[in-house]
Amino acid sequence: QVQVVESGGGLVQAGGSLRLSCTASGLTFVNYAMGWFRQAPGKEREVVSCISGSAIKILYSDSVKGRFTISRDNAKNTLYLQMNSLKPEDTAMYYCAADPDAYCSTSSWRRASEYEYWGQGTQVTVSS
Repeated sequence: QVQVVESGGGLVQAGGSLRLSCTASGLTFVNYAMGWFRQAPGKEREVVSCISGSAIKILYSDSVKGRFTISRDNAKNTLYLQMNSLKPEDTAMYYCAADPDAYCSTSSWRRASEYEYWGQGTQVTVSS
């Protein structure tokens, strides 16, 4: 069975940094684009970033561009999100998701429905 597990969340002061990790098993990792999503209480789940299976294509939401960096290590079946210059508005549950379309399509990468497998989430809280 497929299992996706996030880790690395926590409490950090504004301006600080965190690195999230996501490990996946039970799938051919390189054949999946991987996305990071986040959801704050009372708000819809929103995409943060997407990285294609080969890491050739990377997309970021405007709200995190220049502050966050997505990467992957296919040999370790692991996805990362380096988060710098954190702001209180970054506070959310962060989810890792796998898309069987490996390319991070510019027309669909923001849609949660495009991703087949999801982790349980890891909480990121940024204090002011």
